[in-house]
Amino acid sequence: MTAPGGSITLADDLVLSRMGYGAMQLAGPGVWGPPRDPAAAAAVLREAVDRGITHIDTSDYYGPYTVNELIREVLHPYPPQLRIVTKVGARRGPDKSWPPALSRDDLVGAVHDNLRHLDVAALDVVNLRVGGAERPTPGSIAEPFAVLAELREQGLIRHLGVSGVTAEQLTEAQSIAPVVCVQNLYNIARRDDDPLVDRCTREGVAFTPFFPLGGFSPLQSRELDEIAAGLGATAHQVALAWLLRRSPSMLLIPGTSSVEHLRENIAAADLVLPADALAALDTLA
Repeated sequence: MTAPGGSITLADDLVLSRMGYGAMQLAGPGVWGPPRDPAAAAAVLREAVDRGITHIDTSDYYGPYTVNELIREVLHPYPPQLRIVTKVGARRGPDKSWPPALSRDDLVGAVHDNLRHLDVAALDVVNLRVGGAERPTPGSIAEPFAVLAELREQGLIRHLGVSGVTAEQLTEAQSIAPVVCVQNLYNIARRDDDPLVDRCTREGVAFTPFFPLGGFSPLQSRELDEIAAGLGATAHQVALAWLLRRSPSMLLIPGTSSVEHLRENIAAADLVLPADALAALDTLA
């Protein structure tokens, strides 16, 4: 089956569907504990793969552990074309917080936890999360990124990415090891990273926006609603379609715990945005 939105080839062994799937919402409320409806969560994962998605984004700190364990339970042995992208650099506190976990021991332990819970010999892509949910945290990331680079040299990780970074931090990471993707907050209304998106396009680095639909502050705009109504689509579909048009290096990972919503997201890959709609959407930032 053709990948929705097409695919991006980032390396000989790394071809990702542009419309991916973010697994965070498969955990329980607050991204904590198992899903409320395990059967429904399993159905979403199967539907994603059946619809041609080859890019699942996850992390061992979703749950924690429960999402990766569900992915393993439902999809292992994994289809040969499927690539699982995970994140390290944070952990879950007993109060459901997300404190940083960037020491050598933290990172080595997190990589081995991901390997065990996903039941793989090597992780396809590991993103180093260093910034907060709203904006990057300035400062050197050389020390934690070098730890992941060592694990890559050991064969435990195939490719590396960074998450929540500034342009300077991306440059620093690239001086240590190849970076195949950047995962930062970005959507039609939050476009601070426009220059970084353009840079990734030039350099052949994938840009994966988290909170593509607004996250904690869902996208709400009368103009967006009107454009969507005129196209016979939902506002969320238009926002996703705009992202796919924004750059050929853009990879999307909208999350959902509903098969119906997953299908709606996938359909956004086929939504054609006419020039006047694009012009209007570009003014929403």
